[in-house]
Amino acid sequence: MTATLAFASLSEISSRLRNREVSATELIDLYADRIERLAEESKAFICVDIEAARGRAASIDKNFDDELPLNGIPYSCKDLFNVKGLPTTGGSQVLQDNLVHEDAEVVKRMNQAGANFIGKNNLHEFAYGATGENTLYGTPPNPYDPSRLAGGSSSGSAAAVGFGLCAAALGTDTGGSVRAPASLCGLVGFKPTYGRISTEGVVPYSWTLDHVGTLTRKAADAGLLFDSLASEPKTPVQTSLHNLTIGIPQSFFFERCDSEILDSIDALMNFLHREGAILKPVPMPSMEFTRAVSLAVQMPEALSYHNRYLEQRGHLYSRDFRAGLALGQCLLAEQYIRGKRFIETYRNDMDRLFAEVDVILTPATPVIAPKIGVIEVTVDGYAEPAGNAITRYTSFFNMTGHPAITLPCGMHSKGLPIGAQLVGKHFGDEQLIDIAQQVESGYDFELPLPDLG
Repeated sequence: MTATLAFASLSEISSRLRNREVSATELIDLYADRIERLAEESKAFICVDIEAARGRAASIDKNFDDELPLNGIPYSCKDLFNVKGLPTTGGSQVLQDNLVHEDAEVVKRMNQAGANFIGKNNLHEFAYGATGENTLYGTPPNPYDPSRLAGGSSSGSAAAVGFGLCAAALGTDTGGSVRAPASLCGLVGFKPTYGRISTEGVVPYSWTLDHVGTLTRKAADAGLLFDSLASEPKTPVQTSLHNLTIGIPQSFFFERCDSEILDSIDALMNFLHREGAILKPVPMPSMEFTRAVSLAVQMPEALSYHNRYLEQRGHLYSRDFRAGLALGQCLLAEQYIRGKRFIETYRNDMDRLFAEVDVILTPATPVIAPKIGVIEVTVDGYAEPAGNAITRYTSFFNMTGHPAITLPCGMHSKGLPIGAQLVGKHFGDEQLIDIAQQVESGYDFELPLPDLG
């Protein structure tokens, strides 16, 4: 069994399991060996449960059920998801002793589909940050360059899949925390329509903006997971790229962007045009206040959850998250309600736009993965905090709740992946994934695997 199997798609792994070319036990052994060897380098896991995974794998091998769509597939989840018998720490000292006794709803669904849980992933503390930096557990690096960030807040989930330590991972996406790290690490990141995947049993950051999402190697893999995780899954409508109307934002989403990223998106648009898609410039809602609106909603909601711990354990929070909670204390109820009204307006504006187009195409991020420890990045002479840059093109769609998927579409001259983002209509998740699959299979681009020595 070669190490390349660790970087195979879910479809390939599933096929090999069903054809008895590889056993569930051999898969666990493969990933367990890689997790042990690359633990210090990847910093992807907070805890692993390998022996329990081996026990489940032995049971799967003894009586393999071909009807289970994810049978034998090893996966991990961000350490915000409750897994029975393990602590849910949120990547923080605050919840070090938080042993839970029931699985999160999505963990239950993964298990029911036959997937084999192997461990919990590192993250930016309580999902408060897009860089993925964590002083307690270390900062997961980018698999393509260990001096650079994997991105966050689902940094460990991206590193786990990116370093070939599991077949797929679950994360949370409040402003791009699945899509952005997936893009920076050369993966597919999928955020569903708000509410279509349950957040029950997941430590919240912002109830209004939180989405559970997936990090995989291929768009088809995202579809496999979504079929098992979604509330009321629907049969996808097969969509041809021919005559598909793709909205291209006229403002914001192509501004202050790395020129090589823009070149990759241009090349992708040329491919779509050749396939017969209609590329339509579209006016987007004003983005002037979007970051302020997001903060006005997310910080009071974060405070409402963490307030229970502040008096006794406040000193255990990192300095940056304590500062964020302090901001939540300073915001007025009027400002929070005004933010919620802005969000409703954004959602309605986008629904009207989607009456004219099938999907929207943007770059996934305006920058490649920044260096670890860098405070600001500069594009076109404009400096901004690294975390703000990483999620500049993704966070708006958490407010509107539309499904969005990022997928690799190029390589930067610095040896780092470039990603594109496709955004779909409310509850058009299946169609969006289908379109992403067609782009992925038809576009002449093959992402190289990272060189891990």
